[in-house]
Amino acid sequence: MKIKKITEQYRRDFYAIYECEHCGHEISGSGYDDANFHQNVIPKMKCGKCGNVADQHYKPLATRYPEGLQI
Repeated sequence: MKIKKITEQYRRDFYAIYECEHCGHEISGSGYDDANFHQNVIPKMKCGKCGNVADQHYKPLATRYPEGLQI
C-alpha cells in the first residue's frame, strides 16, 4: 500500500487514502507521521483485495515535520 492522499492532519496524526500499487484498491485509514511509519509500517500493509504488500521499489513519503521536533 502507499499513501494516495492525506485528507487530514493534526500534528503527527493523520488520515489518508491508501492505494494498493498492484490492484489499485483504496482504503481510508489513520497513520502517524514519523519515519518509522513511512518506512516500515506502510510497506507492510496488506491489501484487503489482493493480499499483496509493497515491493522493493516502494518510496516512502517524507515527514511533514523534521524528526525529533516536538509539536
